[in-house]
Amino acid sequence: MNDRRTSPSFVSYIERSARYYEAQGYSERYAWAHFDDVPFTPLAKPLSQSRIGVVTTSYFHPENQRVRTFYDRPVDPYGAPLEAAAELDNTELFWAKDETHTNDTETYLPLARLGESVAEGRIGSLSPRFYGAPTSYSQRRTIERDAPAIEGFMAQDEVDVALLVPL
Repeated sequence: MNDRRTSPSFVSYIERSARYYEAQGYSERYAWAHFDDVPFTPLAKPLSQSRIGVVTTSYFHPENQRVRTFYDRPVDPYGAPLEAAAELDNTELFWAKDETHTNDTETYLPLARLGESVAEGRIGSLSPRFYGAPTSYSQRRTIERDAPAIEGFMAQDEVDVALLVPL
C-alpha cells in the first residue's frame, strides 16, 4: 500500500518528462518553461462583459496531414466549433493515457460549456474563433512563433481573456 507521505498519488509529469528525455540521450535535464515576471494582468472589466478566447494544445490535422503548428478555427457565438472537432487529434501526444482519456472534447476544447456561460450572462462573449498551440516540446518555437501568432489572432478578435486549456 502506498503511503501518501512518501509516495505521490498523482502523475509526476516533471519526473516522467525528465526520464523520457534522459532515455532519448539528452545530456541536459529537461528545462521546464518558467517566468520570473509572470505575464498576467488583472481583468480590465467584469467577466460578464469580457470576450473569452480559448487556446488548446490539441492539434488539428486537415485531410489527415499531421501538422503541428499554431492554428485558428471558427466558432459560432454560443460555442459550437464550425469545423468538426473530430479533426482535432491527440493520439500521438504524450499524456497520462492510463489514467485518463480524451473521449470528451470539452476537456480540451470547452466551447459548449463556455457557450452556456455566454447564454447565462456569466461571460460576455466568445471569440469568433478558437486557437491551437499544439504541444511541440520547444519553448523557443512556442515563444518565438506560436505565442506571437496566437496573440495576433486574439488582438484581431478583441479578446479580453485567454483561457489556456492544455492536454
